[in-house]
Amino acid sequence: MTLIALLSSIVVSSASLALGFSQRGFTSFAVWILILGTGWFFAIWQEWKWYSSVALFISTVAAALGLWFGFIPGWMFAGGIFALFAWDMDNFRQRLRGLVKDDEIRGLERRHLARISLLALIGLVLASIAMLVRAQFTFEWSALLVIVVLLGLGQLVGWLRK
Repeated sequence: MTLIALLSSIVVSSASLALGFSQRGFTSFAVWILILGTGWFFAIWQEWKWYSSVALFISTVAAALGLWFGFIPGWMFAGGIFALFAWDMDNFRQRLRGLVKDDEIRGLERRHLARISLLALIGLVLASIAMLVRAQFTFEWSALLVIVVLLGLGQLVGWLRK
């Protein structure tokens, strides 16, 4: 359950930042952001515990620079929010590995995902409001919101099924 949330948040974070930078003509920087996201997948597979902190730092700096230079705020906020989400999920997965497998772990996962998902939702709402105020609410942003809602509904259905 946490692995799916982790992997999807890495994809959303990398894609959001890359799209935000490429829309302003920084395509080479967008490619490096996508390489960072691909490296994050590789780091999860190799169980490199240090990579998520580095990726969070780079993603946060990239999002802050994008906001500083006046890029579309939604993409920068989404990139930063989901990088933080992925970092938290990676650290949470590492802590869960040390626990004994039982039914309480599922409850712990559900509660943690619910809390962090609520924070991500609040961040996306604030980013959407910022984009509406600046008249930059686009079709691509709507598509991202739909994808995030579908991922959330998929998680909810998975929880209810178990």
